[in-house]
Amino acid sequence: MKNVICFVLFLYLWGCPANGKNVVDYVNPFIGTAIKGEGGTVPYIGTPFGMTNFVPQTREGKMGNMPYVYDDEYLEGFLASHKPTIWMGDYGYVSIMPQIGRRVRVLPEERRMLFSHEGESASPHYYSVDLWDEENGQKIRAEMTASSRCALLRFHYPKKQTPRLIIHGINLNPALEDWCNHFEQRLKTMKGWVKIDVANNEIVGYNPDRQSFQLGPELPNFKGYFVIRFDKPIKEFGCWNDTLLYPGVAELQGTRMGAYVDFDGKESQINVQLATSFISIEQARSNLEREVPQWNFEKLSESTKQAWEDKLSRFRLKGVTEDEACIFYTALYHSYLFPREFSEYGKYYSAFDDRIHEGISYTDFSLWDTFRAFHPLMTFLEPQLTNDWITSLLQMYEEGGWLPMWPNPSYTNIMIATHADAVIVDAFMKGIRGYDVNLAYEAIRKDAMTPPDCDTKRRYGDRDYWTSYEGRAGASFYHSLGYVADDFTAESVSRTLEYAYDDWCVAQMAKEMGKEDDYKRLMSFSQNYRNLYNSEEGFFLPRNYDGSWVLLDDNSRHGLTEGSKWTYLFCVLQDIPGMIDLMGGKDKFSNMLDRNFDEGHYRHDNEPGHHYIYLYDYCDEPWKTQELVRKHVRLNYRNTPDGVNGNDDCGQMSAWYLFSVMGFYPVTPGSNKFAIGAAQYPELEVRLGNGEILSIKAENLSEENKYVQAVYWNGQKLAEPFLDYFDLMKGGGLRFVMGNQPCEF
Repeated sequence: MKNVICFVLFLYLWGCPANGKNVVDYVNPFIGTAIKGEGGTVPYIGTPFGMTNFVPQTREGKMGNMPYVYDDEYLEGFLASHKPTIWMGDYGYVSIMPQIGRRVRVLPEERRMLFSHEGESASPHYYSVDLWDEENGQKIRAEMTASSRCALLRFHYPKKQTPRLIIHGINLNPALEDWCNHFEQRLKTMKGWVKIDVANNEIVGYNPDRQSFQLGPELPNFKGYFVIRFDKPIKEFGCWNDTLLYPGVAELQGTRMGAYVDFDGKESQINVQLATSFISIEQARSNLEREVPQWNFEKLSESTKQAWEDKLSRFRLKGVTEDEACIFYTALYHSYLFPREFSEYGKYYSAFDDRIHEGISYTDFSLWDTFRAFHPLMTFLEPQLTNDWITSLLQMYEEGGWLPMWPNPSYTNIMIATHADAVIVDAFMKGIRGYDVNLAYEAIRKDAMTPPDCDTKRRYGDRDYWTSYEGRAGASFYHSLGYVADDFTAESVSRTLEYAYDDWCVAQMAKEMGKEDDYKRLMSFSQNYRNLYNSEEGFFLPRNYDGSWVLLDDNSRHGLTEGSKWTYLFCVLQDIPGMIDLMGGKDKFSNMLDRNFDEGHYRHDNEPGHHYIYLYDYCDEPWKTQELVRKHVRLNYRNTPDGVNGNDDCGQMSAWYLFSVMGFYPVTPGSNKFAIGAAQYPELEVRLGNGEILSIKAENLSEENKYVQAVYWNGQKLAEPFLDYFDLMKGGGLRFVMGNQPCEF
């Protein structure tokens, strides 16, 4: 390798790179925020796994929109958001927007202000932007920092102007209605409330809106509460609802409404405290006193920066470029955003029984995505948090009757299968058991054995209105026929394959707990994938109740989830040798894998195929895995606003990258087995969740030397391209010897 030293950074000490930067300074929150690439990220401000994300808002919120898009030219507010990803909804949100001028402009399209990226700065702990008021021809500078549930904002106004703030508490805008955003019931049942308290210089209120309302049960008690305080006296005030202003009115309810406050024109800077809660106004005040007891912007920013530094500095990189450092630490930042905290200092509102409970809670688990790599990554980095997350899932089971598929924050029948099973079993098999193990088995066994309500009467299509919990829709047919019947249940192929994997997971826990009858039955179910393989066509295809096949072309999505028959061709995670035999042996299997990649069928921008690159390890061609890891690490991850190719999906895309640059990947969560790829950095160290250090080196790594010649674990050469979780958690050295020629293990 020809090393051009001036383009390479050497990061030597934990959290203390040689050029004086902290690792948090390498995070680029704009990665993935552009329309191109559809990364579905925004510049989130707040602590790791924070309850509320504080974000600049360039668009009105709905499912299908992120609140910030890099391509936009106007900013319309600073949002306390709970939107986890693009195709899920926000809930309990509130926004603040500065303003000048005689005319009070309250609606997003009226109050928005021009901005440019040259006047914008973002990090995990701080955001600033220069806003240009076109109507008045002057600039306002805005700054924001935040904790988990609260934020501090600073607004700098031009002299001789009256500072104004627009508070937007709920935004039920029927103009945003489309195929997945339904407003009729929300407009009938939801009203926000706001109250201006001039004596105490604050605004309080609540917002009951859930943008995914139609996808889950009604929750009469759900509200996102807020308290907003100012460091300067309120001079003039009013409320608003849609286009109507109510000057001097201090309290109002409505469906698209909020408040506005003016301050003395002699004040050029207004500081704002914003606190959120899902429990009460009083709890929001308590959260504020705990997290932002002072008006010290710099102190809060530094505290949140240190919280990120503590997490991100677990990794030490050596011999990487500036761009590589930014991509890596931004991926790690994205992996520390969700699931979000939902408890508030020992109490939490449950969106599953609509009541307040004592304990800890997390929500916004994107389980269909994150069981694959994100949760396995966290078993390395955050085993205690993994216990807390599983405890939270089990609370949802106790309070609602089922483990959730995609809590946002309540049940939503989004995506398919019951991959909380995989998350729980993967942790259990790794010895992470700081939760009620018996309750956990009860919950996942119910998933595996109990069909949902009216299972044979409903198709359970994607984003159908809520009627009841979907669970494993079509399980009645799956148990009796050995597959989900396509003429009765939507997405039948994908469901059959994913149920079979989840059954295998539950079986592993059953065996470990001595439940032999369950184990045998579940292992039998885990082979149901075979019943949908059409050997003449060479694909997994839909079958009707009578056993007849439904043939598909390469582009059809019939019977499949977010993809074609190619997307699900290699989706048997639990029995890869059996899948290879079913498809004609290693040579034929490898040829189909080649076609998948060579003919452009592989979609890295969606999750079902994330393990496909590593399947060459199972058919004795690991060099093909190594080639594809190098290609897709570079193709799909860049230090640019369009630098995430596909929705990051609550950290899953990022976790794939982090595993892949380390040189191994969890093809089958629940097995403790990791397939080896090829380390992509010369040297990397990670401080594991148990305090041990894992050191990974790639000797002779260069553009030409992308092939693994040998792998050594603590000095011993590996005989096959696989690693064990328990070995890795002991710490030690993983050494890749790289060369320019393909090589077998």
